[in-house]
Amino acid sequence: MDLLLILTYAAIAITVFKVFKIPLNKWTVPTAVLGGVVLIGTLIMLMNYNHPYSETTREYFVSTPIVPAVRGKVVSVNVEPNVRIQKGHLLFTIDPVPFQNKVDALTAQLVSADLDYKRALELKKRNIGKQRDVDITKAKVDDLSAKLHDAEYDLSRTEVRAESDGYVTQMLVYPGLYVVPMPLRPAMVFVQSDSFAYVGWYRQNSAMRLQSGFEAEVAFDAVPGKVFTGEVVQVLPVIAEGEVQANGSMIRLGVNRMPGRIPVQIKITDPRFAEFAPNLPGGSYGQSAIYSDSFTHVAIMRKVILRMSSWMSYFFPFH
Repeated sequence: MDLLLILTYAAIAITVFKVFKIPLNKWTVPTAVLGGVVLIGTLIMLMNYNHPYSETTREYFVSTPIVPAVRGKVVSVNVEPNVRIQKGHLLFTIDPVPFQNKVDALTAQLVSADLDYKRALELKKRNIGKQRDVDITKAKVDDLSAKLHDAEYDLSRTEVRAESDGYVTQMLVYPGLYVVPMPLRPAMVFVQSDSFAYVGWYRQNSAMRLQSGFEAEVAFDAVPGKVFTGEVVQVLPVIAEGEVQANGSMIRLGVNRMPGRIPVQIKITDPRFAEFAPNLPGGSYGQSAIYSDSFTHVAIMRKVILRMSSWMSYFFPFH
């Protein structure tokens, strides 16, 4: 970015020297150079502090491993990879027969136990039976009822459904595969549609100029020559480099000397973005700039440089 500004000034200075036929001597050349240093240095300082730029901006999303809650053989897969589906859509089905058999068996046992309980209760009312018999049969009914609810719950979980809108991006299951409820062995990887967020990583020098509501612009490498307007949603209150966790080691300086950057979430509000969004894969990389309410007249320079940098995305050797 700074190089583009220097090259622009150099081009203007050469043009001025040629158009006005200014002689090259020990006075004019140093004056032009010194003037350029002062002018560009001042502009860069004002621009970088008041209208910060991040050369590292990325679209982030949340992926969820789909792990079955019960074990069994997959009998059907009801979703296509990378096709958007709605919440509640059936992903795949585990063979329900063993679970249905357990429900049927517990249902039959519960009916028998309920009859025993009613018989014991009737005998107690006639002063023939004992209270202990009533308590025992009642406890058995309650126990079987609880087990039946668990069995019915397990039966319902043989149908694995989407918990939100999104799509399956990796299909790791097929009919006939035996799946188990293990976190390290997911059957699918699911991406939530509402989890996408654009985050720019900004230097800490400009922390006082990063505020929610400020205007922002984002340029993606995948869309050369296009800059999309937006606004700052939030400035995340923590930096990963400062994270510590309870363990047996004390904190020391040598653990992480990198200053770290401030993550800033940006919302793209440009209506033109809807045309290009379908062609941007999740995780797309780009650059962004934030325009504060200080030295607003300098913001135009940042906007020009951001657009120049966006046009450079056409040239692959620069990346």
